[in-house]
Amino acid sequence: MSQPQIPTLDIRRFDTDREAFVAELGNAYREWGFAGIRGHGIPQEVIDGAYDAFVAFFALPEETKKQYHVPGGGGARGYTPFGVETAKGAKYFDLKEFWHVGRELRDEKYADVMPPNLWPAEVPEFRARALALYEALDALGARVLSALALNLGLPEDYFADKTDNGNSILRPIHYPPITADEIPNVRAGAHEDINLITLLVGASAEGLEVLSRKGEWVPFTADADTIVVNIGDMLQRLTNHVLPSTTHRVVNPPGEKARQPRYSTPFFLHPNPDFVIDVLPNCVSADNPSRYPEPITAQGYLEERLREIKLK
Repeated sequence: MSQPQIPTLDIRRFDTDREAFVAELGNAYREWGFAGIRGHGIPQEVIDGAYDAFVAFFALPEETKKQYHVPGGGGARGYTPFGVETAKGAKYFDLKEFWHVGRELRDEKYADVMPPNLWPAEVPEFRARALALYEALDALGARVLSALALNLGLPEDYFADKTDNGNSILRPIHYPPITADEIPNVRAGAHEDINLITLLVGASAEGLEVLSRKGEWVPFTADADTIVVNIGDMLQRLTNHVLPSTTHRVVNPPGEKARQPRYSTPFFLHPNPDFVIDVLPNCVSADNPSRYPEPITAQGYLEERLREIKLK
């Protein structure tokens, strides 16, 4: 029996074949919580330029990188060293180090929960290239949310004023080569994302696996021109699980491939910190009663979850 396939859709159809595209996208997310998006229009040089800068940073000496770690900052900005983040409920830490880039221009009323960005002086091109990728993914995420809004029976611009100051994060990740043969850790333990949607650039390296509704781990290695977009827990909660936030992991590749580093860059698209996540009335039915009678702000929810994954 052939392995089930997670769909990949061309987002240019949102402009040319809107109704069919919105329906297909909605079906993909209702079934999988994941889809590949191609035709996204982000120039390859924007992606490659950002990756070159990220690889240059991760190649710096450990003591240099650690100067950009903010103790007590919950990893919100700057560098988080190897061996800190641990998937919720997991016994072993993830095999990765990463950097966080936040929104550069934000409403001052959010300054207390959205600190300014840090930039590594050793890689002068890092800032401009990271921000170019941040802005491109933010715009693509807005298009995906417009299509999902229509699929949910909401106005196309429903999410626009709820995410324009979103606490969204670009996270370049380095999974170092695995040199030991027998280790209990995986590159990223089974988890769900916290935010509304995640856009992943660099899922063309093997390792990403998605848990199907039947409980099978399905590998999802996207083509190089494809950005993987998945539903996070905040959108699952807002839609009363109509759009599921699917468990996924990054497994260690077999044999010699484990000796290669892996780089990937997810963009975690968040709502504005004061957005109240309250179940959408049109996602409640007799078959699907509301699972969340108590609303929560996006910031309150984020802080709760960061504690669970050992970042706070």
